[in-house]
Amino acid sequence: MTSRIDRRGLVAGLTTAALAPPAFARPRAKSLFDGRTLDGWTPVGDANWGVRDRVISADAGGMSFLVSRESYRDFELHAEIWVSPDANSGIFIRCSDPVGVTADNAYEVNVFDTRPDPTYGTGAIVNLAKVSPMPKAGGRWNTMDVTARGDSLTVVFNGRKTVDGARDPAHAEGPIALQYGAGVVKFRKIEIRAL
Repeated sequence: MTSRIDRRGLVAGLTTAALAPPAFARPRAKSLFDGRTLDGWTPVGDANWGVRDRVISADAGGMSFLVSRESYRDFELHAEIWVSPDANSGIFIRCSDPVGVTADNAYEVNVFDTRPDPTYGTGAIVNLAKVSPMPKAGGRWNTMDVTARGDSLTVVFNGRKTVDGARDPAHAEGPIALQYGAGVVKFRKIEIRAL
């Protein structure tokens, strides 16, 4: 006895299976920036934060932050950042004091091409994980991906892993803060996914 395969049925079955969502789908990333407003963020300091052409930007004022109103523990964060070559910026995560953000009460993922000590410059986590060689960010759009899971932190800057599983239990949860320190700083497409 011979059996025949209905190719249309086989193809249809494979297509349906291929399109079905996985049984344990990961949660979707949540956008932290709507492209129009600073809703969900609290400015701290005196930089001239604003939204222009669907981009968060600042280019004047002293040390300042945009602090998320929500707090996060374990997550994957994706951001796109543009800085001038002389800029001092970065993203602080798990901030324990949202009105007095520092590298001592949060993890500072740095974007600072001209930092006097480049070991904690662009792509590093200040006072925790050095970077060598330091990538340059000035004058173009860059991607930054930060994973915080328990006491482990990983940073990928423009597709290159600059921090690989640095461990520190000091800061377990807190808001995220976008930093303005000098130069021109722009952020777009800021997304977070809970782990």
